[in-house]
Amino acid sequence: MGRHETPADAYAQPIAADAIRIERVLPGPRERVWRYLTEPDLRRRWLAGGQFDLAQGGAVELEFHNNALTENDEPPPAEYAAHGGPSTLTGKVLACEPPAMLAFTWGEEPASSHVRFDLAEEGDKVRLTVTHSRVLKPGMATSVSAGWHTHLDLLVAALEDRKHEGFWRSFARIQPFYAARAARN
Repeated sequence: MGRHETPADAYAQPIAADAIRIERVLPGPRERVWRYLTEPDLRRRWLAGGQFDLAQGGAVELEFHNNALTENDEPPPAEYAAHGGPSTLTGKVLACEPPAMLAFTWGEEPASSHVRFDLAEEGDKVRLTVTHSRVLKPGMATSVSAGWHTHLDLLVAALEDRKHEGFWRSFARIQPFYAARAARN
């Protein structure tokens, strides 16, 4: 499979009118993947830094800087320039069961969406399932799907200790697929 090809099962799938699910099979063990989800210095390598209070009701802080995620990247597409960073998103932990599940609000209630990470062991691999629900704003499902797709590709690269082609380069390549799918629905 070429560098710019993506297996069909790597794409985010709509599971409800306001929710998407995306999965990746990652190098284990599960505790290592959990650390990449919860420890700021490791999470910063693929998504965002910031502290999580890993208890129900605990504070969530995500410090994004998408322009600094990868080296030798392209600038963000014009409509996503505001998402280059730095920016901070806050929320609350909804549930936490280390090292198997973490759910939190993506933003502050009542307008927040919800994110849930589920980790399941598959031999020496780990299946990470990300469910992003309460995606209510028009067009948001396209951005959320392309964003998780790209961020999870970065997570795979980080866990495999290899360089990624570039966050925005990858996002710009995959986002039109999600936009076209949304236009068909």
